[in-house]
Amino acid sequence: MKYLRQLLMILIFSFIGEVLHAVIPIQMPASIYGLVLLFIALMTGLVKLPQVHEAARFLIEIMPLMFIPAGVGLIDSWGELRPILLPVIVLLLVSTVLVMGVSGQVTQQMMHHGKKEDKNE
Repeated sequence: MKYLRQLLMILIFSFIGEVLHAVIPIQMPASIYGLVLLFIALMTGLVKLPQVHEAARFLIEIMPLMFIPAGVGLIDSWGELRPILLPVIVLLLVSTVLVMGVSGQVTQQMMHHGKKEDKNE
């Protein structure tokens, strides 16, 4: 019952994200709205981490399974994808390197900032 309650809490935030996506005219996926709202709720203490922890861990564990439909969709779209394969590969490589670089820089800045706070205490 605990897992069902936790999953329901996550689904409620996802549903609110879907509603916001329908109401707000910004081109952003509904899942991002839901994730940001859940993050804010966790940071403000509105939702405590133990209220969603086990269900979130389960969803992360089965995440690779969720990529199967996307892979099948790519295989199904091979005819349309084949003529633009080279630009898509270049775009994927450039964006992956860019995301890795930015993520690394942000992580280093956060770690450096955390060390400064530890020394000040």
